[in-house]
Amino acid sequence: MFAFTNSENKQSPTVIGAGCQLNGDIKTDHTVQVHGSITGKIQADIVIIGKGGSVNGKVTANVVFLHGDMVGPIECEMANIFHHATMTGNLYYSRLNITNNDRLECKLIHRG
Repeated sequence: MFAFTNSENKQSPTVIGAGCQLNGDIKTDHTVQVHGSITGKIQADIVIIGKGGSVNGKVTANVVFLHGDMVGPIECEMANIFHHATMTGNLYYSRLNITNNDRLECKLIHRG
């Protein structure tokens, strides 16, 4: 098993692995990677929802990378939405990058 801790900054990502199902909330100052499924709220500096990962709840982060499925609102400074991502809900963002995606059914709300 590899440890992903940055010993200098005492930072390690929270990883929800493929096949893992979590019902509950996550709050951290660091990164959350979702490759399984979460029902609940995520509050983090960076949230990565991987291809095959899903979140049903609310995500609040500085930066979001969405490759998987999201149901619920996202509030972030920078949103990166990739080809295979799906999302329903409201996306509140300051900066937005959508890469070749035709599956979004969300409302985009710019926060100036």
